[in-house]
Amino acid sequence: MTKHVVQPPEWARHKAVWIGFPSHPDLWLDDLEPARDEVVAFARAVHADGRGERVILVAADEEAAGAAGAMAKDIADVVVEPFGDIWLRDTAAIILSDGTARDFRFNGWGGKYDLPGDDDIGLRLAARRRIRAESCNWILEGGAIDGDGTGLVVTTEQCLLNHNRNPGLSKVEIEARLRSDLGFTQVIWLGEGLMYDHTDGHVDNLARFVAPGKLAIPQAAENDPNWLVYQHAARDAALQEVEIVLVPSPGRVLRDEEIVPASYMNFYIGNASVIVPQYGAPNDAAAVAAIQALFPDREVVGLRADHILTGGGSFHCISQQIPE
Repeated sequence: MTKHVVQPPEWARHKAVWIGFPSHPDLWLDDLEPARDEVVAFARAVHADGRGERVILVAADEEAAGAAGAMAKDIADVVVEPFGDIWLRDTAAIILSDGTARDFRFNGWGGKYDLPGDDDIGLRLAARRRIRAESCNWILEGGAIDGDGTGLVVTTEQCLLNHNRNPGLSKVEIEARLRSDLGFTQVIWLGEGLMYDHTDGHVDNLARFVAPGKLAIPQAAENDPNWLVYQHAARDAALQEVEIVLVPSPGRVLRDEEIVPASYMNFYIGNASVIVPQYGAPNDAAAVAAIQALFPDREVVGLRADHILTGGGSFHCISQQIPE
């Protein structure tokens, strides 16, 4: 019998992980150095004193590579590949259970940020690892989907059905492509993603599989601008007969008096640890405890991600795992 080929769940064993390293001062401005500190702290937690996977920091130029090497020392390898920005979850190739990869077209999250290098960084990183990558002729970002390894995948209509991505494809046609390109057999459609999220509702800020058939969704905190989004997500997921677990949300998080799309759902599941972004919110510790209960075989670590978030994402957004 032919083994079903699908994107492995994130909790499956990894050979390594690519992590984007902030490289362009003109994009990060005053947040460049503190964002670099947060990225290296994340890399160190994934490395977990050698118990985790191999960490590969990806820098866009030699200056950034020098800074990455000096800061990370022996906890990470550093490679130079030009890119627009660090969001490798969306621009790197997605590796399947047979060791091949799928590389999708990228249009800067619907034409918002068209930066040189982002459209082919996935193929270049795969070539470095001698991974056979197949190009798929439609737009899909890795942060827009999350699978449980059995064929289930969760996404949002706001992103995958957005006219700024694949205007010629219907919902049925997108489901067919998720099946043929990534091996997903059942799609759980949620509606809207987080407010003020320039990715048009990436699901990795909203709902994450934590075990086969078990989906984590935020539970709204006081004054949470996304309380209705979370309620609708839980309702839609419940209709698909998946088990739902609730994780506290950070609530209303401000940056320069503006609401930002802060989410504890943007955690990364490594071989030895799960790293949860923290924002100085009242529920920071409660979120770490809730996620620790979901991953008793791993150490759950909370780390600040305020400066990475100024670019629009967090730990999951800047990483892409290489499964064993």
